[in-house]
Amino acid sequence: MPTRSAVAVMALIAMTGGGFAEKGADPSGVWLTENGDSKVRIARCGGGYCGTLVSVPGKGLDSKNPDASLQSRSLIGVQIMNASTPSGDGYEGSLYNPNDGKTYSGSLTVKGPNVVEVAGCVMSVFCKRQTWKRVN
Repeated sequence: MPTRSAVAVMALIAMTGGGFAEKGADPSGVWLTENGDSKVRIARCGGGYCGTLVSVPGKGLDSKNPDASLQSRSLIGVQIMNASTPSGDGYEGSLYNPNDGKTYSGSLTVKGPNVVEVAGCVMSVFCKRQTWKRVN
């Protein structure tokens, strides 16, 4: 017969899903990027989520875009994340980085009700991760 503390631990694991990621949590809303200078609205998009810039610093132009015809457009309203494929504890897809004008394979993982992790990868090996916080 399990002890009370063992029962309490099993109940805690059952309530948290056994991990830190909040599987099934809805990341819809506005998020502040890790460096704190941009905001991204995450919303349902197909079978996953998309992220669109709603606030950026400075002139906010897509000046690093490899398509010269897009270099003078405003970054506000540009979709930078398409995480439409459910995978493991999150979603996979692509991320556009307006700081260098490149698109990377990426992922979105909900880490808590007010925290998501976004990762952009080159060759699925070299990844840069950012923790974004929900804007209330």
